[in-house]
Amino acid sequence: MRRPLALAVVCVALLLAGCQAPGSPAEQTPLGGDAGQTDAAATPTEPAVDLAVNGSAPDAPTADRLGYENGYWYNESLAVTTEDGLNETEREAVVARTMARVERIRGLEFEETVPVSVVSRAEYRNSTGGGDTGESLRRFDNAKFEALFFVGEDRDSIAVQSSNRGESVLGYYSSRRGEIVVVSDSETPTISRGTLAHELVHALQDQQFGLGSDANTRDGVQGRNGLIEGDAVATRQIYSERCAATWECIETPTSGGGGGGDRHFGISFMLYFPYSDGPGLVSDLRERGGWNAVNDAYGDHPDSAVEVTYPARYPEWERASVSLADRSSADWERVRPSTDRDRPDYAVVGPSAIAASMAYTLADDYNDSAVVRTGDVINYESDGSLRSEDPYNYDLPATDGWRGGRMHVYANGGETAYVWKTRWDSEADASEFARAWERVVVHWGGSQRADGTWVIADDSPYADAISISVDGRTVTVVNAPTAAELDEVHDA
Repeated sequence: MRRPLALAVVCVALLLAGCQAPGSPAEQTPLGGDAGQTDAAATPTEPAVDLAVNGSAPDAPTADRLGYENGYWYNESLAVTTEDGLNETEREAVVARTMARVERIRGLEFEETVPVSVVSRAEYRNSTGGGDTGESLRRFDNAKFEALFFVGEDRDSIAVQSSNRGESVLGYYSSRRGEIVVVSDSETPTISRGTLAHELVHALQDQQFGLGSDANTRDGVQGRNGLIEGDAVATRQIYSERCAATWECIETPTSGGGGGGDRHFGISFMLYFPYSDGPGLVSDLRERGGWNAVNDAYGDHPDSAVEVTYPARYPEWERASVSLADRSSADWERVRPSTDRDRPDYAVVGPSAIAASMAYTLADDYNDSAVVRTGDVINYESDGSLRSEDPYNYDLPATDGWRGGRMHVYANGGETAYVWKTRWDSEADASEFARAWERVVVHWGGSQRADGTWVIADDSPYADAISISVDGRTVTVVNAPTAAELDEVHDA
């Protein structure tokens, strides 16, 4: 890997890694990143309580009001310091005022107080270590991440995701327990105001709209989370702007979000998608109809990453239904990830994951090639600094026309294989993706045989055989341990 490029990518990864919770459990809504939509907030119509002038807090209102929670007004001064952490009393005051401020920005009322608990980083690592996921789910997940060229057969995809998550999370909201959990290395933790505001937005979303949904594939979750995280990041950004302009705010601690661990740039890039592109969707909705349009979207959340990357396509865009017949020989058995949970027995790998796979070729240490340039996937300001509001770009020519997809995983003893079929808006889009994916295969050591199939070098983490075929607007990728077994996995 070229050292200057490696350092640039690592710096981006470290800047963002402490501000996300990659692959967190289903009931957790992790904190967002530093990205945010810079726009003016819609101010609720009740009169402001100008404590900067009054110098003391007025009496409690006779009825609950936006901007007042648990004895604290949204612009009330607090006599707390963060240098030595926050004790329980200080934490309650900070949480109450932050709830009032989130209400003030979003124009929505908390229905109940949000408890905040603290766990050590060691406790969090233990609770998110992957656990007993079951052999079928593990094999299915490994094959899916191998198909994206994220995790080779010599590593475990769930372990890699858990390592990312365990070292980078600062806090999360658990919808199952209705509480915020702060991950800290001290008994009296500091709480970043951005982290707290972000997670309180998730609690507010849960109380007002519910965070449950029928999104059960990778692409479906990316669409749903684009709205959820985009809302939280945009609100957090407005919060920060008001701290800089009119609100008295506690200084944000400078401590990082853990350290070390196995931070995987490709997986982090994929999982950061809702935080990077979600605020753009929220901004678009607010231009259409203010915060009410954002609220309405919870009843019809985006179905795909497509509607988040391209907000103008929401809500009319619909994912194409892609059929994929099982045409394997008797030696190859379909791997179904779970029989005791409500989830499909196939994967839908969408454009944000494809873009992440292409971006990862900039940061891996396999060789010096890449299928994209740094500026294609990382957004910079004119002065060369990272664009904090929108650090990553997922709108690539090879992903723009994605319309739908379906992936099946197969096993033969200790070997796995997969068939991945995608549908595109046009034949030109399909051909463009196929050519781009061939470049990804070449990057990872692939060479094309006379019959058109690809064989990846033995020293590659992905030493297998692959066929890539285009039929009109569909592209089918078949993977098997050897070229001779491709037809056994999927007899085209």
